[in-house]
Amino acid sequence: MDLAYDGGGFKGWARQPALRTVQGDLEAALATALRLPEVQVVCAGRTDTGVHARGQVVHVDVDAEVLEATAGRAAPTPLASLHRRLNGILATDVRIHGVSEAPEGFDARFSAVWRRYAYRVADTPDLHDPLMRNHVLAWRAPLDLDAMNEASRMLIGLKDFAAFCKKREGATTIRTLLDFHWYRDADERAVATVRADAFCHSMVRALVGCMLAVGDGRKSPQWAHDVLVNGKRDAAVAVVAPHGLTLEEVGYPPAGQLALQAEKARARREHTEEELHHG
Repeated sequence: MDLAYDGGGFKGWARQPALRTVQGDLEAALATALRLPEVQVVCAGRTDTGVHARGQVVHVDVDAEVLEATAGRAAPTPLASLHRRLNGILATDVRIHGVSEAPEGFDARFSAVWRRYAYRVADTPDLHDPLMRNHVLAWRAPLDLDAMNEASRMLIGLKDFAAFCKKREGATTIRTLLDFHWYRDADERAVATVRADAFCHSMVRALVGCMLAVGDGRKSPQWAHDVLVNGKRDAAVAVVAPHGLTLEEVGYPPAGQLALQAEKARARREHTEEELHHG
């Protein structure tokens, strides 16, 4: 399933007791549509509280007999029926854009080879649009995108991003940052494109916060690299607000490589966790 959501009304993606989450709403809608007591889904990237998505990807295991038995007569196929029913059940801040049978070996999380986020910033008063206040960060000073791109380039590659991640027990902070650059969109807002094999907690928002300090002249481009090398959280690196961040796209290998990619990703995770467990 391909889906989009406005994260403003959710306490993040992951299911939490007594709190509204995207996973909780989606699983409840699936259980209703499929007439099952419960359903569990797997997503490509677990977004934090207030973070949006245009290109989230989810998989769920469903028996063909269940699909057939719950399909409506108006839709041409059981999957089309499920698609229509889900959008009828879900609140309008979540939309299912597509439902299809997954290729053999597909795993929404472990088959993914990269995730791409965008962060949007309005850096002059005339760009502070109140109608976009829940999706664009209003910044206090004009930004030098050339300086920000110079700093961003220094962080690309396979590196330890401990300085930009909220530490979690048993979790590695080593990631491959594939792309990190800034540009002006059609409305002259500053937009960061951040693409990596995976992200650790708060990584994108910390990277953006670091670049804003460079862009408004408080820090030099070299400082961003120094923060990375130092490997510790720097008080000058603000973790910016979540509402400017959107999961835009998830990349997968060709169908014949999906199972292999998932196997490799699981092995890397288990190997890293074992290393951490043994010190």
